[in-house]
Amino acid sequence: MRSKKVLIVRLGAIGDVVMTVPVAWELYVQGFEVHWICGRMVQPLLECYPWVTLIPVNDKEILIGNAWQRANNIIGLWSKLFFRKYDLCGILYYDKRYSILTLPVRAARKIALSKGARQTALLAGRSYTDEFARILFRNEHGYDDRSLQPLRPDILPSSPLPAVTSGRRIAIVPGGASNVLAQQTLRRWPIELYVVLASELRKRNWEIVLLGGPEDLWVRPYFQHIEVIDCLGTLSIPEVISTCDTCDAVISHDTGPMHLAGVSRACLVGIFGSTNPGNFLPRRPGVVGIWGGQDLACRPCYDGQSYAPCQFAGCMHQVKPDLVIYHLDQLLEAQSRGILKSWQVVSPVGH
Repeated sequence: MRSKKVLIVRLGAIGDVVMTVPVAWELYVQGFEVHWICGRMVQPLLECYPWVTLIPVNDKEILIGNAWQRANNIIGLWSKLFFRKYDLCGILYYDKRYSILTLPVRAARKIALSKGARQTALLAGRSYTDEFARILFRNEHGYDDRSLQPLRPDILPSSPLPAVTSGRRIAIVPGGASNVLAQQTLRRWPIELYVVLASELRKRNWEIVLLGGPEDLWVRPYFQHIEVIDCLGTLSIPEVISTCDTCDAVISHDTGPMHLAGVSRACLVGIFGSTNPGNFLPRRPGVVGIWGGQDLACRPCYDGQSYAPCQFAGCMHQVKPDLVIYHLDQLLEAQSRGILKSWQVVSPVGH
């Protein structure tokens, strides 16, 4: 029986949850019983970490439902939280409305993100995982300079894809960059560049896997003339990880499946522009982030909540398929020689 309890409030999206898991694990290692208020979409992922006690909610109805749906879900959550005591309650949002979810909670310390003080604000360019750790560990056991790596799930289902018997298998993520509240299209690498990339890799007779959720079926027609393994909308979130395990590498812009690939065994090429890879790139060996737009004064335009009113995303267009293939080959060569280095961020300028 653990002597301390922590309640984490992080409903979604996928990337946010993946970046929070290593922090929850550190708290667990420090002797905390970890409880987590999560959304239904990410519940299957968190169920792969059996040391977490889940308190699932219908986040879609809470965030965009009508007044009755919101009230019904919040009151239902409150009924589960009444009389519960926690040593620490971490509300990992700036929006003060999320604090409403924990009103009945009695906690020795409640911490929410706030831009009003350095100690509770996410600092620019730093890993969100490390920033969550800094904020929640304050006054708990101190904070050191370790960078927390993505934490692989304890249990995973098998992938529906068989292992590769010859050649290479590369997964690409042309869609994504959306959540319950908004389509964040400025995160996306242009679909036509993914098509060029897939065509070039097929010339090598490599297998190409399309990854994405049910909301990404719009990308399918772009690849109708390219032989691909279409997994769009067919995999659960845990199955995405195990499917990435069957691949040599994953190529993705900043979106949920990129973070799922980050906890897999595959190499990863992440493509960034409007967002800072220092915040979001998984920090483990075999990962490279290509950050376009080095010569653009407007990069990055994402401030943690919204983007600039940009119609073209020149920073993303600056990353060309041949550059992605170059860094992909570098990773695969290093992997074959057993000399994968730690994560790194590179720029198209000079290539």
